Amino acid sequence: MAVESTMVPLGSALPSFTLPDLAGTTVSSEQYLGKPLLVAFVSNHCPYVRHVERGFAALATRHEQDLSVLAICTNDADAYPQDGPIGLAEQVDRALWEFPYLIDTTQEVGRTFGAACTPDFFLYDADGRLAYRGAMDASTPGNGVPVTGDLLEDAVSRVVAGKPVPEPHRPSMGCSIKWRE
Repeated sequence: MAVESTMVPLGSALPSFTLPDLAGTTVSSEQYLGKPLLVAFVSNHCPYVRHVERGFAALATRHEQDLSVLAICTNDADAYPQDGPIGLAEQVDRALWEFPYLIDTTQEVGRTFGAACTPDFFLYDADGRLAYRGAMDASTPGNGVPVTGDLLEDAVSRVVAGKPVPEPHRPSMGCSIKWRE
C-alpha cells in the first residue's frame, strides 16, 4: 500500500548519524556539513523506487559538483531479503548509483529523519537545515507521467544557489518503510 512522506518541518536540523555503507565503511553526517546534502530513503524491492532510480542517478550526477547525495535503506531486511546488502548492491549496479548507500539496520536513523516511505527525499542546505522534503516529480508506477525529476531538480538548483524552495512541496509517495515489530 502506498503512503506519503510525513513532511517534516522545513528548517529542521540534519539529524546526526553514523551508518555503514555496503562495503562496511562508516559514514557520518558530520562528513557532509558545509555543502548541500540530499538524503534519500530507498529500498531495492519497492516498485516506486525502481521507477525513479535511474532518474535519481542522473540528477545526482548532474549536481555532483555542488551537492552530496546519500541513499539509506531502513527496511527490515530479515522480512524483506531483497533489501539486504546483496540486493542493495545489485540495485547500485542496476541503477548506476555512484553515491554511498547506507544500511540502517537498527532503523533509528529512519525514525530520527521522520522517513515514512520509499522513496522519501530530504534536501538540506549548506548549513544543515531542511530546505525541501517531498517528491522527485509527479510520476508513479502506472500513472503514465514520465520520470523527469523536475520537482527535486528545481529544489536542488534553488538550494545550491542559496535560495529557499517555496511551498507547497509535493509529498513523496511510495512503499511504506518496513519497520520491525
